[in-house]
Parts: sequence; C-alpha cells; structure tokens
Amino acid sequence: MSFNDSGFGESPSREYGRDSRYGSGRRFGGGRRFEDNRPKPVETGKEYDVSITEISRKGDGIARVEGFVIFVKGGQVGQNAKIKITQVGGRFATAYVGEGTPQPATE
Repeated sequence: MSFNDSGFGESPSREYGRDSRYGSGRRFGGGRRFEDNRPKPVETGKEYDVSITEISRKGDGIARVEGFVIFVKGGQVGQNAKIKITQVGGRFATAYVGEGTPQPATE
C-alpha cells in the first residue's frame, strides 16, 4: 500500500498550494491588483511626477501611479520627484530620479 492509498497526503494530480481551500495558490492577500493583461498606467522611458511615500527593504523609494507600485532608485521619503521609468513588469515598475529633481533638504 502506498502513502496516498492510505488516505494521507494529497492526490498526485494536485500541486502544492493550488488547493482552492488555501486561496487558490495565491499568497499574501489574494489576487493581484494589476493583472498581466491589464494596461499599466506607466510606460518604459517616460517621465512622471510622483511623491515618494515609502522605502523598500532594499532602500529604494516607493511611489505609486494610479495604485501601481514603482520602485525608485535614489528616492527618499517625502520627496516630490520627476522619475524616469526603466522597466515595467506585471506587478511593479522600476525607475530612477531624473536630472534636475529637487532633493529634500539635508540637515
């Protein structure tokens, strides 16, 4: 008798984390806000005026355009900046602070 024949474990056709009882395989709060087929509110190479509201674990600033997350290299919390988008992914974009953007006053 095999492990699954005894009634323990999952059937071989199920994948780990794909059982509907556990959120259909989606982790940390359910569905995505921006699906891959939905148009993103930002485009690679374009500039946007944003406000940096948070800092990521890696130290980049976090801004949002229409709720879409943008990681801003060199961004600081409280900074209003003109950013240039370098890459757009399915769930977030990356950018850097453009030239001539005023930096917050240092103490």
